[in-house]
Amino acid sequence: MKSGLGQRCAAFFKSETVLCIAAVLAVVSMVFNPPGPAYAGYIDWETLAMLFSLMAVMKGFQKAGLFIWLGNCLLRRTDTTRKMLFVLVFLPFVCSMVITNDVSLITFVPFALVVLHMAGQDWLVVPLVVLQTVAANLGSMLTPMGNPQNLYLYTRSGMSFLELVGLMLPYAALSAICLALLILRCDSVPVQAAPVQSKLAPPQTLAVYGAGFVLCLLAIFDLVPPLAVAAVVAVVLLFYDRGVLAKVDYSLLGTFIAFFVFIGNLGSVAWFKDFIATVLEGHVVLVSVLASQVISNVPAALLLSGFTNDWQGLFIGCNLGGLGTLIASMASLISYKMVAQNSPERRNTYLVWFTVCNVGMLALLLLLNWIL
Repeated sequence: MKSGLGQRCAAFFKSETVLCIAAVLAVVSMVFNPPGPAYAGYIDWETLAMLFSLMAVMKGFQKAGLFIWLGNCLLRRTDTTRKMLFVLVFLPFVCSMVITNDVSLITFVPFALVVLHMAGQDWLVVPLVVLQTVAANLGSMLTPMGNPQNLYLYTRSGMSFLELVGLMLPYAALSAICLALLILRCDSVPVQAAPVQSKLAPPQTLAVYGAGFVLCLLAIFDLVPPLAVAAVVAVVLLFYDRGVLAKVDYSLLGTFIAFFVFIGNLGSVAWFKDFIATVLEGHVVLVSVLASQVISNVPAALLLSGFTNDWQGLFIGCNLGGLGTLIASMASLISYKMVAQNSPERRNTYLVWFTVCNVGMLALLLLLNWIL
C-alpha cells in the first residue's frame, strides 16, 4: 500500500515537477510570513482568469480540429521537402502568437511526425522538430497571449498591446529570418506530402469557440473584465463541452498561485528584497535569461517581477531566456518527449541539435539586444 502510494507520488512529481517545486517553495516561505488574509492580495486573479480563458478556448479549437485543418490546407501546396519544412516550421511560429507556444507544439509536432512518415522523409524528424520548437518559443514572444509569462507581465506592467508588439517585433523578425535561412540550408527534393486524416467540427462549434476567443481579446484590450470572461467561458463549457473544461492545464494555474504566494512572502523580507533588487539593477535582461536556464522562463518571470519594475527588460529577458537549455521553456519538453516516444534512438541526436540551435539563436538575439 505504502509502496503504491510512493510510486504514485513519484509519478506525480515527475509529471508535475514545476508545480511541486513551486508548492514546496510557497510552504517554506510561510516561515517568513504565516498564512493570513494578506495572501489573497498576493494573487493576480486577472492573470489567472485570462490564462484559464485562453487555455480553455484553445483546447476547444484544438479538439475541433481547426489547426490540423489549417495545416492540411497549406500542405496541399507543397511539392518539395523545403516547402514542406517552411509550412511545418512557420505554422507553430505564427500560430503560437495566438494559441500559445505549448498548444502549438502539442498540435503541430505530432502532425509533422505523421506528415514526414507519410512522405517517406523520416530522416528530417530531428531538424524539423528542433526548428518547430524554436519557432514556437520565438513566435510566441510577439503577443500577450503567446505564452504564460507574456500574459502575466502584460497584465502587471500596464503596457499596451502595440507597445508590447513594438518591443518584441525586432526579435521576432530576426528569428523569422534565421529560421528561413536554416530551412534554406536543407536539401530540397521532390515530395508528395499527403494530408493527415482529420475532421473539422461543425460551424456552430467553431462559432462557440470563436466567440470565446473574441471575449479573450476584449479582455486583453481592457474592454471587458477578465474575471467576467473566465466566468462566461467556464459556464458555457460546463454545459456545452465538459471534456474541454477538464483538459485545461490546471497544474499551470496552480503553479502560478504557488509562485504568487512565494513571491509575496519573500517580498515582505526586507533584506532579501533589497538583495534581489540590487542584483537586477541594470542587468534585468541578463539575469532573466540566466534564471530561465535553471528554473524555466515562466517561473523566472513570476519570481523576478516582484523585485523590479523594468517591465521591458523582463519581457525581453524571459522571452529570450526560453532559448538555451531544454528546461529554459517548459514547452520545449513537450517536443523532446514526443521525439523520445516516436524515435527513442534519436534522443541524443535531438539534444545535440536542440542545444546547438538554441544557444546559437540565443547568442544572436542577445547581440541584437545589445545593439538596440
